[in-house]
Amino acid sequence: MENQKEQCPKCGCNEIGKGRQPRNSGVFPLGKLVPLSSAIIHSICTNCGYVIESYIEDPSKFKYPNT
Repeated sequence: MENQKEQCPKCGCNEIGKGRQPRNSGVFPLGKLVPLSSAIIHSICTNCGYVIESYIEDPSKFKYPNT
């Protein structure tokens, strides 16, 4: 399988940087008694600054225990 390079849909640049938004400004799960946040990781075009994608660093914090 060929490793396809990510490309900016806005300007076409293929130089994409990664950024980490810290936990204290991250996303908190709703309905949890102890709100533990998770940092957000962003893929950002280094040419125009467009945010291509964002995802949660630790998605397990958003799972709800079985009752």
